[in-house]
Amino acid sequence: MDEVLWKAAAKLRGSVDAAQYRDFVLGLVFLKYVSDSSADGALWAGLGSGDGTVGERVDAAMDAVMRADPSLDGVLPQIFTRIDQRRLAELVALIGGVRFGGKSARDVFGEVYEYFLEKFARAEGKRGGEFYTPSCVVSLLVEVLEPFKGRVYDPCCGSGGMFVQAEKFVLSHRGRLDDITVYGQEANERTWRLARMNLAVHGMAGDIRSADTFFEDAHPGLQADNVLANPPFNMSDWYRDGGDPRWRYGVPPAGNANFAWMQHIVAKLGPRGRAGVVMANGSMSSRQSAEGAIRAALVEADLVSCVVALPDRLFRTTPIPACLWFFDKDKRTPGRVLFIDARDMGTMVDRTERILTGDDIALIAGAYRSWRGHGHSDAPGFSYSASLDEIRSHDHVLTPGRYVGARQADTGDELASDRVERLTKELFTHLEESARLDQVVRAELGRLNG
Repeated sequence: MDEVLWKAAAKLRGSVDAAQYRDFVLGLVFLKYVSDSSADGALWAGLGSGDGTVGERVDAAMDAVMRADPSLDGVLPQIFTRIDQRRLAELVALIGGVRFGGKSARDVFGEVYEYFLEKFARAEGKRGGEFYTPSCVVSLLVEVLEPFKGRVYDPCCGSGGMFVQAEKFVLSHRGRLDDITVYGQEANERTWRLARMNLAVHGMAGDIRSADTFFEDAHPGLQADNVLANPPFNMSDWYRDGGDPRWRYGVPPAGNANFAWMQHIVAKLGPRGRAGVVMANGSMSSRQSAEGAIRAALVEADLVSCVVALPDRLFRTTPIPACLWFFDKDKRTPGRVLFIDARDMGTMVDRTERILTGDDIALIAGAYRSWRGHGHSDAPGFSYSASLDEIRSHDHVLTPGRYVGARQADTGDELASDRVERLTKELFTHLEESARLDQVVRAELGRLNG
């Protein structure tokens, strides 16, 4: 069904502005789902004929849905008079042949919606990263944090993928949908609409606001039990107030919001709250513009529980290498930080994209749970529990490779040809990493000189 719908949606390509293409398509699919799964079945049937153009009828149907459900007020697009009406009529007819009704209607449509979000993210390249985080990365965050109950918050929620994955985690562990309450904020209004629709199709209620997190904190009194976030990497154009009380560990530099996001997230944690955050690799080692001092302050406050170095090419939307930071306000292993080096994990699904498999995610999450429960999880070349004194000796640089050491390779029975192949792969991995870092450095120098 997914591919059929995607091919049908291609009928609008070329007649619609690329920036609005997904709004048209996802809006139509959402309308079909509402029509099939509620008492509004006549809505879709009325699109084929009646007064006005097909675009006017679609806009009127969107308006009727929003009036019937106040939680969708201002969310659904009413822009269908702006496109080629012949192609729109063909698309309406094609989507009309798909049925979302039945016992599993919500689950089926949820999968379709997530499929479309992923396809649009891939199609839009760098812009796609504004609303979509690879599902394997979201799954890893959720499996580590285990948000069984309470308040889940995302300050840059994109299309709401973190919330949906948290819901799936709860339900897979025999919990109930209302065991978690979700709160979010998204600066891009069009992306905020995607998040609101995403929650609606998954049957989730949530307080999701459209506003700039740094200019206007939409949830000022929130004390979250879990925070899941993938903020924009190295954001230079952000609203900065040097006197903001969120900057408890140091005022973030104007040219990079990485440590502004992290401090905002820490400020949102309740007394026993935990957070998982996707960050650019530079956050682990940068000493520029007070970033090193802020990182040291977060470590010395014993808020950092774990840092994970991720493999490359997980994110189609950016060449910048990424890592995960985990914070914990109620550490069971005080005075220590777990480092995990997962750079050689994952499976390439094509020439440009890597994913973390279920086994990869289980291994990383298992190492964290073991460490959090027992205080140890050392595996040479993969994980290491470091004391604050050890981290101080490295000037508070948090790159996992500095701590986990070299992996012990059993080469006793390894054939010479196999060893050459293994070492060759390792060499090319290091060369690729060097090339990527060179590109990042050149880009940053160009930005500073430009």
